[in-house]
Amino acid sequence: MAKLTIDDLKKIKEQTAKSTSLRDGDANVKITVHMGTCGIAAGARAVMNALMEEMAEADRQDIRVVTSGCMGMCSSEPNVTVEIQDGEPIVYQHMDSNRMRQVFKRHALLGEVQTDFALAKM
Repeated sequence: MAKLTIDDLKKIKEQTAKSTSLRDGDANVKITVHMGTCGIAAGARAVMNALMEEMAEADRQDIRVVTSGCMGMCSSEPNVTVEIQDGEPIVYQHMDSNRMRQVFKRHALLGEVQTDFALAKM
């Protein structure tokens, strides 16, 4: 195994800081993908994958992505909650990859609630 250089360690530090800032950093937007077993069975993994692709493309450090268990509304899974600082959380229902991309681009980035998919304000 090759020895790590200082530059290698700096690159690792940058990559780690970027990935953990989504969980621990200061955020203006928080997106929760509800990934209980019912959500996963309904397609929450594909929703999370689409969200992470959009996050990578947008390269925004002020958006935090988290997961949670079931929110008790199994018939509307997969569910995603978007919270913008100083705004009401919006729960989106029956999400798929395309809907997640639209919600991310329109709601998370531009602040436009996508009422077609919204289940409720919390």
